[in-house]
Amino acid sequence: MPLKIVRNDITKMEVDAVVNTANADVAVGRGCDAAIYDAAGFDELFEFRKEVGPKKEGEAFISPGFKLPAGHIIHAVSPLFIDGNSGEEEKLRKCYRNSLRLAEAENLKSVAFPLISTGSFGYPKAEGMRIAADEINAFLLTHDMLVYIVVFDSESADYGRKLYPDLESYIDNNYVGTAGNAEYGYGYPEPVAMGSAVAGATNGAAKGRKNLSVVRKEACRPSAPFFEKRKQASEICEYDELYEASGAPDFDELHYGHTDKIKERLAHLSDDYVDYLMYLINEKGLKPSDVYKDALIDKKLFSKIKNKKDPHPEKLTLMQLCIGAKLNLDESTDLLARAGYAFSPCTITDIIFKYFIENGYYDMVDLDIELENHDVPCIIKI
Repeated sequence: MPLKIVRNDITKMEVDAVVNTANADVAVGRGCDAAIYDAAGFDELFEFRKEVGPKKEGEAFISPGFKLPAGHIIHAVSPLFIDGNSGEEEKLRKCYRNSLRLAEAENLKSVAFPLISTGSFGYPKAEGMRIAADEINAFLLTHDMLVYIVVFDSESADYGRKLYPDLESYIDNNYVGTAGNAEYGYGYPEPVAMGSAVAGATNGAAKGRKNLSVVRKEACRPSAPFFEKRKQASEICEYDELYEASGAPDFDELHYGHTDKIKERLAHLSDDYVDYLMYLINEKGLKPSDVYKDALIDKKLFSKIKNKKDPHPEKLTLMQLCIGAKLNLDESTDLLARAGYAFSPCTITDIIFKYFIENGYYDMVDLDIELENHDVPCIIKI
């Protein structure tokens, strides 16, 4: 059976067992742990926990579900994230392995996991999702069990909407629908109403919006160069005191302070997309391993791209790398163009990626949830 990612309150899951993020000591933590204790019946569950006693991180034990819809609770003793180099990954992997082994030993057919350790325990969410999917999928290769990852707990059931409240209006203002798009290997439905305006008018306009040709003309209209504005201000005032009093940066400082950066960028003018990506990663002081992990891209695929063994990667892969490398919109647009791509106003996927990049949101798990919210294929393959 497949792994399924769902948005739900884990205490409401009607499965054979839910997994709890337990403490090593006989104590009740925050988030998922507290929610499960409250829903199951705090006193009864805590009495059971006292009988079990302290446990090591990565271990798991099972209890009755008490008042939960689930018949059992598997308590995975979750590792506290320190620095990523203190054995946290192996402990987290053990949480999933030991929980699944317990479920198998009890002949359970369905289990619901939270994203273990990614709440108050501090484990990075993107890496936590990669580990969860990795371990669960490996288990399901040889076992018949329905396994869920429950993304939202009771405290964050509307997390995505709260974090990105203007995403709907952004899509509404940027999306130009088409009957279909083969860029990602799947089609899109006919345009539908989104938000307060009708999104996806095929003539490039939408209710409550300017015609796209007008928008493009306004966006491309050049403004007077900075030095011309300064020159005009100096001539009108016959001195620079008014300009200096405005608090604007000195032109010479602005100009010469960026000279080296401009020369450096010009040196990479003819870079292909791979060289340009590696230049940006290095310029930002990032580790390639952090980039592909944050992008939710497999190490082997990233290595293939880096070593130029994949001359034409998928556009979706490059957009993920834009998130992983924390590129701004100009850098992302440039990177895509060097590989022959561009952000499209005709695909929801592109619009959501562009929104996250434009606003400096670089969490691929949150982005993936938004893709699911808008009924387009997710990044995390399950």
